[in-house]
Amino acid sequence: MATLIALGPGDPELIPLASWRALEAAGPVALPDDEPLRAWLGGRGIALAADAPIAAASGERLRRLLALRAWDETVPSGPALQTLLLADALVAMQRLTERLRRECPWDREQTVGTIVPHTIEEAYEVAEAAEAGTGPKLVDELGDLLFQTFFLALLCDEQGEGDLAAVAEGITTKLIRRHPHVFGEREAETAGAVRANWEQIKRDQEGRRGIFHDVPGVLPALLHARKIQRRASAVGFDWHAWDGAWGDLADELRELREALDAAAAPRAEHAPDPEVVHELGDLLFAATNVARLANVDPELALRAAAGRFRDRVETAERLAAEAGEDWAGLDLEAKDAWYRRAKAALQGA
Repeated sequence: MATLIALGPGDPELIPLASWRALEAAGPVALPDDEPLRAWLGGRGIALAADAPIAAASGERLRRLLALRAWDETVPSGPALQTLLLADALVAMQRLTERLRRECPWDREQTVGTIVPHTIEEAYEVAEAAEAGTGPKLVDELGDLLFQTFFLALLCDEQGEGDLAAVAEGITTKLIRRHPHVFGEREAETAGAVRANWEQIKRDQEGRRGIFHDVPGVLPALLHARKIQRRASAVGFDWHAWDGAWGDLADELRELREALDAAAAPRAEHAPDPEVVHELGDLLFAATNVARLANVDPELALRAAAGRFRDRVETAERLAAEAGEDWAGLDLEAKDAWYRRAKAALQGA
C-alpha cells in the first residue's frame, strides 16, 4: 500500500506527532533527493530506501509528491493534511519574505511608503483578474497581493509594532466581533442587516466617531463616493432601491446639460467652467448611487466599459487595415462606421 507521510515545513521541531509515530513504525522510507530532513531522519534511526512503498516529504516536496500520484494513505489525512499544507505554504512564504529582506538589495531599501503603491497596484490587478471569474490568473494575482501583506507585516515587525501573527490574530478577533449573528446571539437574516450590524458595532464597540469615520481619502473617486453613500445608508439615509435614485440621476444629467449650454466653449489647457465641474461631479455621484443600489461596483463597471471601448477601437483599426484603409486617417463618420462593425463582430464572437 502506497503511503505518504507529511513532515511539516522542513524543520525537525515541526514534524507532526502522527507523522513521527508513522515513521517509527514504517520500516524503510523513501525521501525525495532534495529533502532537507534526510540527514536528520537518518541520524535518528529512520531507515531510508529509494524503492520503499512508504514515502515522506516536507514543504513543497510534499505538495509535489501529492500531485504526482494517487496515494492509498496519507499521514495525516483529510482536513488535518489540508491544514498542514496551508501552514507549510504560509511558513515557506514568511521565510522567503525574510530572506528577500536580508539578501535582496531592492527589498532591503523598501519602506512602508515605497511598498504601499505596489500594494495598491496589486489590488487593482486582483480586481481585474476577478472580472473573468476564478481561475489561474486570479490565483496568481492573489499571490502577488498576499506577498504585499507578508512584506508590510515584516516591516511592522522590524519596528516592534506587530508581526504577521498579530495581523492574523487581529483580523480574526475583529471578524468574530463584527459577526455576532454567527458567533453570538444577535440575528441577521439578510445581507443588509449584516451590514447595518457591522456599522453599528464599529460605532458602539470600536469607538468610531461620526457617520463618515475612517473613509480613506486615497480611494479612487468612484469607490470613495460609494463608501460615503454606504455610510449614509448605514444610518438610514438611503433609497430602498435603484429606481428611487433614478430621478436624482436624471435631474443631474439635465443640470449638467444646462451648465454646459451656459458655459463658454472649453479651451484646451485652460481651467474648465466651475459650474460644469460642479454639475459633472454631481452626475457621477448620482450614477455611483444608482450603481450601488443595483449592486454594481462602479469602479469595475467603468474599467470594463473602458476595456470594451479599447477592444472595439483596436478591432476597428484591424478590420479597416484588412480592407486596405488607414483607420487613423479616416474622417469621424468613416471611423464610426468601422467602430460599429467592430462592435458587431465582437458581440458575435
